[in-house]
Amino acid sequence: MIQMLDTTHRDALSDLLIEAVTSGASVSFMHPISRETADAFWDHALAAAARDERVILGAFDGEALVGTVTLLLDCPDNQPHRAEIAKMMTRLSHRGRGIATALLREAERLAVTRSRTLLVLDTATDGGAAPLYEAMGFKLAGVIPGYAYKPHGGLSGTAIYWKQAGVRPNVSNPGVAR
Repeated sequence: MIQMLDTTHRDALSDLLIEAVTSGASVSFMHPISRETADAFWDHALAAAARDERVILGAFDGEALVGTVTLLLDCPDNQPHRAEIAKMMTRLSHRGRGIATALLREAERLAVTRSRTLLVLDTATDGGAAPLYEAMGFKLAGVIPGYAYKPHGGLSGTAIYWKQAGVRPNVSNPGVAR
């Protein structure tokens, strides 16, 4: 089940962020990430969601939060048609089950309902989710080498992707939109 998250989910979101950083996910934080840092991040993010500046989605397995993605809506005045995908995370125990795909589909659906016709995102070139994004119809704009530090140290590049929201990938050739 996928739903929009609010402050009642902060602790579960922090747990997920800590697990992701500990396992090496490049989501803007260094290892070790403290509980206070994770809580502060989600407090800020959830306050922005309450102001409709972003949407934070969660995927649940029963009562357990097993994945999340954020749709950033607070763009400059000259970009009201754009949104950004951020903080895509899935629990290690639930990877490979289609959770990230379902979260991305719902984020895109919500973007379209808000007249956001262009989605952008970035992902680490070392162990990032590029294959998933490409299968979902995102197109590579370019790669920036040495963009950010990985959680356990060492630099990683970032790949920048874009997609016209509401355009489904060609199932027989996932890199081709129809």
